[in-house]
Amino acid sequence: MTTIADEALALIEACLDDLWLGEGASDNTLAAYRRDLSAWAAWLDGRNATLLAPGAEALPAWLDARRDDGYKLRSNARLLSSLRRFYRWALAEGRIDHDPIAEVKLPPARPSLPDTLEEDEVERLLAAPDLGSDLGLRDRTMLEVLYAAGLRVSELVGLTTDAVNLRQGVVRVRGKGDKERLVPLGEEAVDWLSRYLRTGRAALMDDPSRPALFPGRRDACLTRQAFWHRIKAHALVAGIDRPLSPHTLRHAFATHLLNHGANLRVVQLLLGHSDLSTTQIYTHVAQARLEVLHADHHPRG
Repeated sequence: MTTIADEALALIEACLDDLWLGEGASDNTLAAYRRDLSAWAAWLDGRNATLLAPGAEALPAWLDARRDDGYKLRSNARLLSSLRRFYRWALAEGRIDHDPIAEVKLPPARPSLPDTLEEDEVERLLAAPDLGSDLGLRDRTMLEVLYAAGLRVSELVGLTTDAVNLRQGVVRVRGKGDKERLVPLGEEAVDWLSRYLRTGRAALMDDPSRPALFPGRRDACLTRQAFWHRIKAHALVAGIDRPLSPHTLRHAFATHLLNHGANLRVVQLLLGHSDLSTTQIYTHVAQARLEVLHADHHPRG
């Protein structure tokens, strides 16, 4: 069995003692450093190398081996941070004359892809509310607007009646940084809004003259948390068992637009992103979807 040399253990503890004395590192932090450095020392010990002289290829080889064993990039990034801290300490202490891992870099992380839904799943979710109740009509209208306009949930629940122009088919949204934008709704969402405003909204309010478009308690705007609970309940009815987030329909809106050929900058404007790079995550989602479709349906996939 691979063991850690006494010299390596002594070095690790000396480093941790200085972290505790000089920086007041917590017990949890010290335990994490100890775990990472001990694993690195054990790897080196099995290859006749030492902590202070690991060799130029040792760390890249170990990181590759960890990836093969299923360790995620984030785990390796945390490990590399521990090792960099150790070698900065060793350099400052005069135990080495150069940092042996200074040139080692991790590959860039692929952006984490947001949770989204297939188009048929969206249709099932939209159809889930019970239209026999005023609350069901409200929820269906909210889901239709959310998907049609790609709004943030906070933007949706904060809408007031004067923000909607049914004749022009647009909604005026106040987004992050108090920035305002006009977003088209599409015929389907306009139809549901017209029906809701005609037959559903007033029945949910004590005073329909209050401005909330989608009221909750005391005629105030429905809260984000309350609407999120409603979405989860409707997802169960729709038979959707994948993880959802409050922004799932916003992500679906953007992804489906790109899947159907929309221009990325147009999607950026509709979402209210100030930076195009924020919108570009959806190109990764669309590409991933295309790869799955190709694998599933191409005769040589």
